[in-house]
Amino acid sequence: MKKRLAVTLGDPAGIGPEVILKALADRTLTAKCEIAVVGSRQTLEQTYKYLENCGEPIADPDDITVLDVDRPLGEEPISLGVGNVASGAASFADLETAIARTLAGEFGGIVTGPIAKTHWKAAGHDYPGQTELLAERAGVNRFGMMFVARSPHSNWTLRTLLATTHIPLSQVPKALTPELLDLKLGLLIDTLRRDFGIDRPKIAVAGLNPHSGENGQLGTEEKDWLIPWFERQRDRYPHIQLDGPIPPDTLWVKPGQAWYGRAKAEDAHDAYIALYHDQGLIPVKLMAFDRAVNATIGLPFIRTSPDHGTAFDIAGRGIADASSMKAAIEVAIEWVNRRGEIH
Repeated sequence: MKKRLAVTLGDPAGIGPEVILKALADRTLTAKCEIAVVGSRQTLEQTYKYLENCGEPIADPDDITVLDVDRPLGEEPISLGVGNVASGAASFADLETAIARTLAGEFGGIVTGPIAKTHWKAAGHDYPGQTELLAERAGVNRFGMMFVARSPHSNWTLRTLLATTHIPLSQVPKALTPELLDLKLGLLIDTLRRDFGIDRPKIAVAGLNPHSGENGQLGTEEKDWLIPWFERQRDRYPHIQLDGPIPPDTLWVKPGQAWYGRAKAEDAHDAYIALYHDQGLIPVKLMAFDRAVNATIGLPFIRTSPDHGTAFDIAGRGIADASSMKAAIEVAIEWVNRRGEIH
């Protein structure tokens, strides 16, 4: 496992280049791990120029290793704050390059800048997001989306895995199956052991319906198959504490208290499984909007990203908060170094 990271710019019309230069101004990051930015050097230089007077430390592109990805001739211009076909094509090409170089053994992981899915599609790349492209190119179909954040109040770490991701709410009950939860739970247990050193974790899983169905009165999924699934998994994994299905409106009380230091860390769980996107992401963003990290687990390499989008509306103004990008790089460095020691 190479102790080296690739960081992609994301959509060059968004805040990706800005938050990367702000994050890499912290020399402690590059002291722990060799980092290469994948994308247009010209974009980085232009970003550096408009950030010179932003009042925050910024990294000089001349001091950064850059894998310059060529832009096809004849493309329409890319303007800050205005994503288009060209910016979508550029962000896709950068990620493809990072994936290829990582699979070739040059990097132990990738930190991805934010992209705009609509501009990927406009450029002819029809993927739900970066996660699916990463999984496809890595040749895996067993992967998951997990969010990690360390509390500035208590130093407790929140870990939330989504069972389903970017699908309409109406499709969630059909997408949720015992087989899907088998896969996600196994992935989570492996990740907690390998990347966090937690061998006997406490894991909480949300119910699907209000009050977890209230014995079939508010939905039957829990009664029909989710509760029997828990019984099988407790037999399968006797070394873990598996709690649930916990009513979704109370699941987040203990982690919220642990996050703000109002409860002992040991009173909370080591990780949480949310059954659909907003069930997990509303509490994560409420507690940790500026520092949560999106991690793809199950890949043969590490992948993290900041938990925010392209923010076209503030691109070029020098006011983007780099906390989440810095956290994404820090988590990736920690995992790359830990896996390197294990290997």
